[in-house]
Amino acid sequence: MIALTSRRAILGISFGAIAALSGLPASADEITFVSQGGAYQKAQTIAILDPSAKKLGITINQDSIPDAWAAIKSQVASGKPTWDVVDVPTGYCLRGGEQGLVEKLDFSKLPNGAAMPEAYRSPYSVAYEFYSSVLAYSQKTFPSAGAAPSSWADFWDVKKFPGRRALRNHPFATLEAALMADGVAPDKLYPLDVDRAFRKLEQIKPDITVWWTSGAQSAQLLNDGEVDMVMAWNGRVSALTSEGAKVGFTFNQGILQSTSLCILKGAPNLATATRFLNEAVDPMQQANLPLNIDYGPANPRAFDTGVISPARAAQLPSAPANAEKQALMSYAWWSSPAGEAAEKRWVSFMQK
Repeated sequence: MIALTSRRAILGISFGAIAALSGLPASADEITFVSQGGAYQKAQTIAILDPSAKKLGITINQDSIPDAWAAIKSQVASGKPTWDVVDVPTGYCLRGGEQGLVEKLDFSKLPNGAAMPEAYRSPYSVAYEFYSSVLAYSQKTFPSAGAAPSSWADFWDVKKFPGRRALRNHPFATLEAALMADGVAPDKLYPLDVDRAFRKLEQIKPDITVWWTSGAQSAQLLNDGEVDMVMAWNGRVSALTSEGAKVGFTFNQGILQSTSLCILKGAPNLATATRFLNEAVDPMQQANLPLNIDYGPANPRAFDTGVISPARAAQLPSAPANAEKQALMSYAWWSSPAGEAAEKRWVSFMQK
């Protein structure tokens, strides 16, 4: 089983429970939407969920859970799932499709999804938002952007760029970074050469001060000066810069990652769920998301709406100019037997 963990801080809020306690009458046209809680779900409620509900004339009940995979399996196994649409790491949707846990999508009813790049969708899912694993660094250590590390080869070069380093304690993006450090082009990564990636990781392992396990930890390490450079999620670093921290990052050779929307098998409101899914990836709705949180819209046409300013677009991982510098993670590969084997191998690598 692949551990597709959420990167977001969870506030423990059950939006579905709040709706249930409100005493509002149920709507004939309603869905239950499940996301990952915290600031992210609050932002998407303002940017996408509330506007979509108003436009479609439906009620969107909400629930939140940091890791939905076990609940998805149990709901479908019960034969009477209560959830309709889930916002989860893309790999969950792919695995769910393979295991008969999510509906195969009818793209004739999803024109907004059908118009998105093929790599952003699967028979079972449509990408919903993007974030990136990027190389971030301390501007106290590297005060000049021109002298700061700007590639994974730089990160691996401990002589030219001395300093304390941190990487994520997880193979996702870390194997990709190792291969790019070894000269593999971002668009030539898959299928991953796992042996080559681990050989490269063995080279840098003695120089890794911390193997972080949460996005908050990665940002704290950089902010507190415990490390001079780190692989981190772009939103975490952007949050530090907005607070005045002396940190920077580059989208060059970032690893572009996504969450996606999929519909549970046997969803009680399939037709309405399909209408909502199409609306949720509408360019205008998508353009609202980065106005509320540091994640990029999944629909590239959101950047053509005029809602996102050029200055804001420059900060977003999925903006065309930034996306072309990065590797697009292949969740299909990570969901394959080869990906599962690589994840098991990671555990052994870390135990050495």
